[in-house]
Amino acid sequence: MRMKLIAMLAIAFCLLLPTAAGAKAHDDGTSQQRQIQVFDVNAGKVIKTAPNSKEYQDYAKSWLGSVSGLSPKVGVNDKCGYVFRIPLDQPAAVKAGTVTVQTSDLFLFYCPGKAQLLLIFDENRKPYLLEFKADIKPFLKSLDIK
Repeated sequence: MRMKLIAMLAIAFCLLLPTAAGAKAHDDGTSQQRQIQVFDVNAGKVIKTAPNSKEYQDYAKSWLGSVSGLSPKVGVNDKCGYVFRIPLDQPAAVKAGTVTVQTSDLFLFYCPGKAQLLLIFDENRKPYLLEFKADIKPFLKSLDIK
């Protein structure tokens, strides 16, 4: 049931954005169409977008590099605070235990006071909920999320 909630949120994010083929690159290396999105779960909508800069790509890569394994949780609390969508500039291989998944998008679930989780999808759109150890505070600060 809760995994369906996660999948629905991720699909909603995917549907909100045009395809990568329609994205226009800027001189500063950001993409106009494939922006970072901040989804407020309680409000039920995207409340902020930000250019998908190298800084955000570096955050995403560090999180993926600190994955400690698949989450034993079936899903996340549906009252969770925020979900951040970070489209990756280049597909990334993510190793979680014995599983290696290739992904192009990363979803960070941030629930204040709880462990953060990552959601990724493989090329067949199968979801994987991951635990990771990286510090997300600089990322939250850069987006002015408390």
